[in-house]
Amino acid sequence: MNNKNNTRVFPAEWETDAAIMIAWPHEETDWAPMLADVEETYTAMAEAFSRYHTVVIVAPDISKPKKALSHLSDRKILFVQTSTNDTWTRDYGPITVSTDNHPLLLDFCFNGWGLKFAANHDNLVTSKLVAAGAFRADRENHLGFVMEGGSIDSNGKGSLLTTSECLMSPNRNGDLSREQVEDYLMDSLGVNRVLWLDHGYLAGDDTDSHVDTLARFAPNDIILHVAAFDPSDEHFEALTAMAEDLRNLTTESGSPFNLVALPLPEAIYDEDGQRLPATYANFLATNKAVFMPAYRQPNNDRLAAQILKIAFPEHEIIAVDCYHLIRQHGSLHCATMQIPQQILPI
Repeated sequence: MNNKNNTRVFPAEWETDAAIMIAWPHEETDWAPMLADVEETYTAMAEAFSRYHTVVIVAPDISKPKKALSHLSDRKILFVQTSTNDTWTRDYGPITVSTDNHPLLLDFCFNGWGLKFAANHDNLVTSKLVAAGAFRADRENHLGFVMEGGSIDSNGKGSLLTTSECLMSPNRNGDLSREQVEDYLMDSLGVNRVLWLDHGYLAGDDTDSHVDTLARFAPNDIILHVAAFDPSDEHFEALTAMAEDLRNLTTESGSPFNLVALPLPEAIYDEDGQRLPATYANFLATNKAVFMPAYRQPNNDRLAAQILKIAFPEHEIIAVDCYHLIRQHGSLHCATMQIPQQILPI
């Protein structure tokens, strides 16, 4: 089925001349008990991103990130003051499509990953930033449809990758059938196909299996996916079944995708002994670099970087320590949203 909005293009992540939006952690978030640790992580992310890109930082009190990043005064950083519940901008930031070569910001409903957490402030961030002139582009209201940016991935050729566990969750759009969800996605995003993964999960994941923790598009019809090779690992059965889902998918021309496995990090646990959803699939690919999460596991971190370099041979692979970030069940891609540079006032 072809999309109705055939003038729209949902670019691949690495195709956009991007700025990167992050939300600074603060005392009213779940980061409060570990705020100093995670502020170090956000400082490291801002340092890495701003080498190549403008960084947009949203926070209820912008004096705090300004102080933390005062050593980056020569970099392009835009601070925008607005209330936030949490820091996962991937899931409440605008999803940008191109229509007639102009960016259009799609504002979907964010309901705290299926009503698990408060989202009253986060759900308004996109509309507030457009109203304040921080984003100079048209905003299209899709607040009647629940969807997080981490639940979808585009190859820029008209295909969208997602998981049925997330988009078919009863607490998101439970009154819609799979066909109705597909029609909505094709119409709003301008894609021609929705490719579903019916298997795959990570222990400790709050998102109902966001695809950006499991499998990601890369250039040249590559899909990078998390794999477990130890039959005793709790993920082995589900990730093996997901690999079979991926083998059954085809490109727009009908050929199989080139599947490349990423290692599963060694288990990381929180203070209560719960396994955390560490994954190397949670990388951010821009038009200039690939920023990957690292977990203080030298062998696995190095192997993941080498595999990403194979998939993105013309990109520099930049590792950012996300050991503290994973403690709240998210990682680098979850904490970022790429925004077209052309719509910023700087």
